[in-house]
Formats: sequence, C-alpha cells, structure tokens
Amino acid sequence: MARQNFKPGTLHAPLPAVMATVGDMENSNIITIAWTGILSSDPPRTYISVRPSRFSHKLLSESGEFVINLTTQKLAYATDYAGIYTGAKVDKFEKLSLTKTESKEVKAPTIKESPLALECRVFEVLHYGTHDVFIADIVNVSCDESILDEKGRICFEKAGLMAYAHGEYFALGESLGRFGFSASRETKKAIKSGNSKSFADNNKKKNVSASQKASDKQNKKSEDGINDEVKVAEKNKVPYYAKFVKNSKRGASVRKKDGKRG
Repeated sequence: MARQNFKPGTLHAPLPAVMATVGDMENSNIITIAWTGILSSDPPRTYISVRPSRFSHKLLSESGEFVINLTTQKLAYATDYAGIYTGAKVDKFEKLSLTKTESKEVKAPTIKESPLALECRVFEVLHYGTHDVFIADIVNVSCDESILDEKGRICFEKAGLMAYAHGEYFALGESLGRFGFSASRETKKAIKSGNSKSFADNNKKKNVSASQKASDKQNKKSEDGINDEVKVAEKNKVPYYAKFVKNSKRGASVRKKDGKRG
C-alpha cells in the first residue's frame, strides 16, 4: 500500500495524558499535559512542555517544582476537564472532587486518586516555539498500595491507565509481551518453526502468573462495574462519570475560543 505525505505536525502517538500539579498546598492548580516523557534513567529525569499563556506557567516558573500524576480510565473526565478550563477561574481540586495531598519532596501537591505520582524539581527551562520545556529531576515517586503486589512490586496492569492519541483518550489494552520477549528462547523457536504469529502469544502465556491472573480478575470486576454505571447512566440520560464531579451537569458549556487554559 502506498504512503501519503502530510505537512509537518505534532502527530506523534500515543502519548501519556497526565495531570501535572503545580504551586503549593495553599495555592495550587492542575494542568493536563500530553507532551511529557523520560529524558534519562540515571539520574532519573523528565520534562513537561507548557505554553507561556497557561495559568499554570506562572506558578511553575515561580516554584520550579511540579508533580506528574498518572491518569486512569476513572480519571478520564477529570483529565479532560483540567486541560480545558483555567485554574484562574476554577478550583479544579474542588470542582473535580480530587483530594490534594502533601508530596514528600516538593511543595506541589499530589492527587491522591492518581495511582502513581512523580515528584519533580526543575533545573533547566528551554524556550522552543510555542512551548517552554521544563526539564526536571525526579526526586521521589509515590504509589498507591492498591497497585502493589504481595512483594511490594508495582503492577501497572492493576491501575487501568489510559493514553492520548490525536484528540482522543484510549484505555490501555492487553499485554503483548514483556520487555525482551523478542530475544526469548520460545520466540526464537517459534520463528525457526515458521510460526511467527505465535511467538507473542507464547510469550504472553508464559508471563501470566498467578498474581497477574488475580489482577485480571480484579480489573474485569472493575470494568464490569464501570459498564453497569454506563448502562444506568444511559437509562437516566446522565454521563456515568457525573458521580466523580461535584455539581456535574449534563451538557456543560464549552470553553470559549479565546479562553485561557491550564
């Protein structure tokens, strides 16, 4: 099939959809960020790109600290809302019924409902076109105990994480294999036998431990709960996520074109 060319654009996908918190416990804000990632593993370093026009930019510039809060399917509404409305007019913690908790190493608060949070301290700011890039050291990682196994290891499959791709949010799906599966003995054997289609399946089966099965069962239970909520919501003509937001109303107004966000 032939390929088509498009003009240069920000079409990289999928991307993380995180809620970054800035400020301090008294004066804070939440801004949704898709342009973030890892820069270095040793020392652990990350970044977020923020437009200077955003309300959070001033708080971030003054404090030099922020927290990256990973988001989940249950936090989809809050994630989207925090990226549309400005903290200059709305207390997003209150509006979205999110719990503000103290971070261990930085003044910026952590969102309790987030399964995992990266506390960050800025050491350099780069000015690139429409955005300023805040490069930071990851100084602490906090994790909700609900996604830890009996040995204290983080199980991301328990978190129900989501991603962002060109204007839409997506729930992360099934595992296709652990890191390094392409070089495993089983994979090489499958390829040698000509059954290349089965090597991912073989690896996936091998990696399904008892704890993962229990986690899958729990996730299925959680998904069923969400599906039940959706059915009830459809019957009542109310968004199922309304229970996560105080005073949530159907048909919320859309941000004006010239409105300030972040």
